[in-house]
Amino acid sequence: MNNFVPTRQRVLDAALSAFGTDGYSATSLDALAEQLGVRKQTILYYFPSKQALFDSVIDAAAQDLVELFEQEASRGMTGIDQVEAIVRRIFRLAVNRPELLGLVREVTRPGSITVGRLSAHVGPTVDRARRFLESEMEAGRLRRSDPSMLLLSLYSTVVGVASELEVQRAMGIPPSRRATVVRRAELTRFVRAALAPTDA
Repeated sequence: MNNFVPTRQRVLDAALSAFGTDGYSATSLDALAEQLGVRKQTILYYFPSKQALFDSVIDAAAQDLVELFEQEASRGMTGIDQVEAIVRRIFRLAVNRPELLGLVREVTRPGSITVGRLSAHVGPTVDRARRFLESEMEAGRLRRSDPSMLLLSLYSTVVGVASELEVQRAMGIPPSRRATVVRRAELTRFVRAALAPTDA
């Protein structure tokens, strides 16, 4: 079995972990090069600047996120069941690939100059989610509200709670599987109560 990973991909993987955990400002190309056992010039061969590397990480991560959510959305679920499936998927991300959610937090922080790059990738998926919420409200399977505001609230709440796991890791407290399952169940109950039609 061939375990060879091309140098460019190794750089991208290490940079995703660094940017998603420590942020853009605290990430150093010198430190990345040392971690990878290569010269800084090797990184600059593939990515001519730290910003170019960050942009490439955003592009790759956004593609992963879009594919993940499109897979989940293509299962043909409706109403709250579909929303809950997305919540479960985000929690799996928080456990298995916390650097992805960390990168989203970094890119969407106030004053970020790269949020437009991420938006260009995920915009169609966000539009699809908004249309889904609208159609489910029309069908009476979700409580009526402003779909855009609902989507923003869901994003903030779900990603905020899921990314608490990364905060725990940063504090040296490894999140347990049981605690994660309990937190996800609590959030799911909250989402269900918030989205259930008023006549349900």
